[in-house]
Amino acid sequence: MKYSILAETYEKLEKESGKLKKVDILSKLLSKTPTELLPKVVILASGKVFPAYSEFKTGVATKMMMKTIAKATGISQNEIVKKFKKSGDLGLVAEECVKSKKQKIFFKKTLTVQMAFNNIQKLATITGVGSQEKKLNLIAELLVSSEPVEARYIVRTILETMRIGVAEGIIRDSIAKTFNVNAEAVENAWFLRADYGEIARLVKEKGERGLKRVKIEPGKPIIIMLGEKSPTLKEALETYEHPILEYKYDGMRVQIHKRGDKFWIFTRRLENITDQFPDLLKFAKDGIKTKSCIIEGEAIGFNPKTGNPIPFQQLSRRIQRKYDIDIMVKKIPVRIYLFDIVYLNGKTLFDKSYSERRKKLKKSIKVTPKKFELAHSLMTKDLKEADEFYKSSLKEKQEGLMVKNLGAKYQPGRRVGYWLKVKPVMETLELVIVGAEWGKGKRSNWLSSFTLACRDPDTGDFLPVGKLGTGFTDEQFQEFTKKLKSLITSGKEIELKIKPDFVVEVAYEEIQKSPKYGSGYALRFPRLQKIREDRRPEDCDTINRVIELFKSQGKIG
Repeated sequence: MKYSILAETYEKLEKESGKLKKVDILSKLLSKTPTELLPKVVILASGKVFPAYSEFKTGVATKMMMKTIAKATGISQNEIVKKFKKSGDLGLVAEECVKSKKQKIFFKKTLTVQMAFNNIQKLATITGVGSQEKKLNLIAELLVSSEPVEARYIVRTILETMRIGVAEGIIRDSIAKTFNVNAEAVENAWFLRADYGEIARLVKEKGERGLKRVKIEPGKPIIIMLGEKSPTLKEALETYEHPILEYKYDGMRVQIHKRGDKFWIFTRRLENITDQFPDLLKFAKDGIKTKSCIIEGEAIGFNPKTGNPIPFQQLSRRIQRKYDIDIMVKKIPVRIYLFDIVYLNGKTLFDKSYSERRKKLKKSIKVTPKKFELAHSLMTKDLKEADEFYKSSLKEKQEGLMVKNLGAKYQPGRRVGYWLKVKPVMETLELVIVGAEWGKGKRSNWLSSFTLACRDPDTGDFLPVGKLGTGFTDEQFQEFTKKLKSLITSGKEIELKIKPDFVVEVAYEEIQKSPKYGSGYALRFPRLQKIREDRRPEDCDTINRVIELFKSQGKIG
């Protein structure tokens, strides 16, 4: 299959803003894609080359891409830098350079989907001496074989900045439309196997019957069930006939998978962090007594000198760490509090009540105090008892409480009202950073004034809703700069565009209507609560949530 077919589809998607029309465009592509290529085409259409849970990344930054474009086209790097500053899009720069390249290739290969997919995936596996040059050659091979429009999307795919407005919902609906199956059935399968490419192949071969056969498999993370927010503890208690209260820990939600002697640890974002947390892995090996299982818990970091918990923001430093892991284990040790089990010895437990699942969890583990234990819990309907338990959680520097329905089943991937969060602060928002500015004066080398955005659930676009720049220490400005530098996609000397990948939780005084921002709303005096590296950009709050909170202030929306 020629890559030009994919590039033509990308171009149509980029020009179209309507969700239904995007679904039609993508559906036409999927209908003419050979079965063996379908998983690759679907994942490429989502702007990626690996499933969401894969630990692999292409590892190509803006500077390397500029160097590669120069090598492939014969145009100087200085000229490419100028073009990039002007357009702010290396994909467009590559397109322009290929169109006017100085080196003529007489016997270039026809670029295929297979070739593009293979070369881009190989980028993630190249390490060691000479790796940069090898990566450069793989990308250059694609650009040399590309027509101008193809080059645009090859570069954007590698940098993961597609700009075609295709979110998970559009992929889901396109698969459903193409193969005439129920969209909810497609999504339910994805909750259990977060790879729409594989799901598309399964649907084409076996229809909706195939979707129903998708089962949990240890080693492949599921999309976890989420809690909703409750205005008060009293309302949360009154919601369920049989509630249980658990500490809401300020930590990292994890899934621990076991099959035989093999263990995996995944974050809420589906990241495989088994290697980064050898201490947590040892706890699991010592504490899990079953042959196979998937259990959930909250890992928290603590101060090794005082034993007191530390904020998730500090624990998050371990998530991306690839080197000096032993040092980090000593510097930021962890303990885990377990609260659910969804798979046990070959059987899925979704249809079991939370009460039953808790009993099975207790029987499946060996508790080690302050290392590997069950979440602190209390069964009560009494508000006074509940309030005392709530205060004890806050006193121990946790976030608050989870109030859960003991009679509820487990529904992956959805907020269905089975769990309610109770926190002491006013309603916060989890937003993604999409822009920044260089500071001034003594902070001229640091990024500041970060543009915050919520998500449009229909298109997957990120809509600006304010700027965050107050309440930071110098150390935090340095930390944000370090994390965001690699995510800069374009910009002038002062204002920069940031790849939407970095989620933060913010508090604010008020939400106002504002034509200044793409969302139509603005946060008044937003301030940083914490970095949420356990959140994917797709997990951040939506424009619908912003509107809901705006209306709850008593204003007419």
